[in-house]
Amino acid sequence: MDEAARREFLNMVKAHQDRGDPSGWCDQVYRDVGGDFTAVFWADLVPNPYLISWLEDHPITGSRLRAITIGCGVGDDAEALSAHGYQVTAFDISPAAIDLCRQRYPDSRVEYVVADLFDHPRDWTHGFDLVFECNTIQVLPGAYRVRALNAIAAMVAPGGVALVSCRSRNTGEKEDAFPLPLDRSEIDGFVHAGLQEEGFVAYDDDQDPPVPHFFAWYSRPMG
Repeated sequence: MDEAARREFLNMVKAHQDRGDPSGWCDQVYRDVGGDFTAVFWADLVPNPYLISWLEDHPITGSRLRAITIGCGVGDDAEALSAHGYQVTAFDISPAAIDLCRQRYPDSRVEYVVADLFDHPRDWTHGFDLVFECNTIQVLPGAYRVRALNAIAAMVAPGGVALVSCRSRNTGEKEDAFPLPLDRSEIDGFVHAGLQEEGFVAYDDDQDPPVPHFFAWYSRPMG
């Protein structure tokens, strides 16, 4: 994305945020690619490598488990979860994103659905053995970030886990950035939401220049 396109994109995001519609701009991005999932500028088109590593280290045993991906984009992470044996629901607020997933994976076992994180089906609460969040919170402004984090945490069933991948920053840095990376105190909100931290990795990705990230996983105690 060149500088002019980025300015136009950021102006669109701000216009939606200013009218209290923090994620309404997402569908425009997916519609603008005209059905070409490879043209979604933020899509890596491969599963998150830390998700894959975690899945390989924690293979499913016994009965098939339910998983959900938050803001599934064009479906790479959802398909990876399915390939590792999970019964997967993948949702996005953008109808165009869900259309791209269904076109890209016409024979998929994943249930791709349009849904709003802030108004999701009631049976999703404590409904999943694995919840995967990647880069959703960081594109939201202000109080919507806490609401999103709490909504994500609430989907984790007793004994289940939340896996969280995001850009990271030191507290006080990049306050005006978009997306706004999470600092350590913000991602610790998953603990305040009733989950227990089980693992935490801080790393730099392979972009030039490298971008710092967090990958963390949390469990909900049984009972």
